[in-house]
Amino acid sequence: MSPVVVVGAGPVGLSAALGLRAHGLPVVLLEADPEGRERPGSRALFVHRETLGLLDGMRPGLAAEITSYGRTWHTRRTLYRGREVYSRTFPAPTGRPPFTSLRQVDTERFLLDACKEAGVEFEWGARVAGVRVMPTGVVLTAEDGRTWTGTHVVAADGARSTVRRELGIPLEGSHGNGFHVVVDIADIPGAELPLERVFHYEHPGTGGRSVMRVPFTGGFQLDLQCHDDDPHEAYGTEEAVRRWLPAVVGEGYEDRILWVSTYRFLRKVAASFTDPHRRVLLVGEAAHLFPPFGARGMNSGIADAAAAAAAAAAGTVAAVEEFAEVRRAAGLFNSAAAGTALEHLRPARRIVRVKQRAAAALAPVLPWCGSWLEHAPYGPRGGAPAVAGRKY
Repeated sequence: MSPVVVVGAGPVGLSAALGLRAHGLPVVLLEADPEGRERPGSRALFVHRETLGLLDGMRPGLAAEITSYGRTWHTRRTLYRGREVYSRTFPAPTGRPPFTSLRQVDTERFLLDACKEAGVEFEWGARVAGVRVMPTGVVLTAEDGRTWTGTHVVAADGARSTVRRELGIPLEGSHGNGFHVVVDIADIPGAELPLERVFHYEHPGTGGRSVMRVPFTGGFQLDLQCHDDDPHEAYGTEEAVRRWLPAVVGEGYEDRILWVSTYRFLRKVAASFTDPHRRVLLVGEAAHLFPPFGARGMNSGIADAAAAAAAAAAGTVAAVEEFAEVRRAAGLFNSAAAGTALEHLRPARRIVRVKQRAAAALAPVLPWCGSWLEHAPYGPRGGAPAVAGRKY
């Protein structure tokens, strides 16, 4: 029996391989990097309840392994120019938590182990250079000349997807102005910060730049929103982070920086999630790019992976067409929702800032104003087809 070939061993590709094995299909997973590669940075932090459910369906017990390692906090706080406008502590869940927070490298570690236990065949150092699609299957060629043939290909090879490029499928959308700085910081043993997610509008210690702190196992991530005209060297290097970090989290963390990176708000969706022969299925960042606010990227990618595995297992043109239609609709919804969030986080219209200022002033007497300030940066939820629960 010919295998299904998965390209890319990130969390989405690993989830696709695991899902295919759950359907009883042989799987070969191609990864360009060598085995044991290092993947720095927290990257995607949140694994949502619906995603945990999908993973548990692929490998029973996997969700419990991930949540037992990750962190779940129950308090969310929002401040405006240093004054708290929203705070809520939720009761601890009795069952599966609404999310768990851990570095992406740790999520990948759990997924990789599960894939090996499930019998996924790995080919490391296999950088795809060519894709030939036929009505009966797909032939992939690596840079070193090796070839693989599969009934279907699940392309999870990221934002610069070779598979998508070889198929001639464009990404359509836009990107925002300005950049954000993302910093991973290790906890100070015995002096850990409170286990809560904190968002600051126009933090007074950063010259009015917004900043968010999110805990993960062993530390926390900071996301600093720079102004459109900020030079990268003033905020986006490790040396620059050492200068502004104490104003956000206090002294003592300058030597506990684990990783510094920058990103821009990208909102792009592939023109199609499959090829004319319905043999290739695009998933994750090979199919769509979203900004991290709202945790739509990896969670929607794993929903893509589950749907792709089911479609490949069905083995029909109709099943692949349904996958492509449903997941692209979800991608377009997420892109629009991210655009709404971007308009709130980086408002181009003065009226948006006026509304934020007014809501902050009224929050002490009108709690819904503080709730709006809390929820608006993440964009709307619901309203698009999905594999499960939230409309990722």
